[in-house]
Amino acid sequence: MMRTTISKLFNRRRFSLTPRPGSPHFSTSAAVASEPPAEVLSGPKILGMVKEYEDYRRNLYGELTHKALLVDAVGTLVVPSQPMAQIYRQIGEKYGVEYSECEILNRYRWAYGQPWGRSRLRYVDDGRPFWQFIVSSSTGCSDSQYFEELYNYYTTEKAWHLCDPDAEKVFKALRKAGVKVAVVSNFDTRLRPLLRALKCDHWFDAVAVSAEVEAEKPNPMIFLKACEFLGVEPEDVVHVGDDRRNDVWGARDAGCDAWLWGSDVKSFKEVAQRIGVQV
Repeated sequence: MMRTTISKLFNRRRFSLTPRPGSPHFSTSAAVASEPPAEVLSGPKILGMVKEYEDYRRNLYGELTHKALLVDAVGTLVVPSQPMAQIYRQIGEKYGVEYSECEILNRYRWAYGQPWGRSRLRYVDDGRPFWQFIVSSSTGCSDSQYFEELYNYYTTEKAWHLCDPDAEKVFKALRKAGVKVAVVSNFDTRLRPLLRALKCDHWFDAVAVSAEVEAEKPNPMIFLKACEFLGVEPEDVVHVGDDRRNDVWGARDAGCDAWLWGSDVKSFKEVAQRIGVQV
């Protein structure tokens, strides 16, 4: 009971390292409070509470703060090797695409921000209908051959690279220490072939893809599915991702701990160290 109560307190979505202007509430993935504080806490005090919480979890798990790690794919594990607009323009030139990279980027942002009314999820199966809309809206080109070439390009190792060159070493060390690892991603069914192309699919115990589990972050269901695949309880898991809404809030709503990539943690080695595994 004690463990569940503390875990829930730490995972409340309102908590964040940056206080909200004019609000008495503060937040951190490691803040313990039975009721909202009367005043904003200082940075050193928050960091002290973070350490206190991590020490508490190590006492539970024998020097480990968590039994499993969930990792976001795009923006955390992998990133595009070249800017999207550059690739859309480069491949599209032979199909008559005339928009500049700046125009393509602006049109892409507009298209991606539009409500997707053709299905409950954006990424259904291979995601082709959604991506056809994005490509044609971004470039003004509806040529099917252009779309297929672009679509297939993003399934190759040429299109992506790992964010952290030490990732393989870190994930091997985590799994050797008994920490289970899974990828959790809003992606279509190309993700598994992509992980194989990048030769990193064997680093993970499970992969939860939104197109397969029929839930997209920040829906807690995708995180709960990942926990189910790993055979662990949400309160024993930490998720790492680069999107505060999709990754941090979504994971916490599922009952998991969560760290924001690029802010709370900046490398997988740091992730491992916070969990209690030395690399």
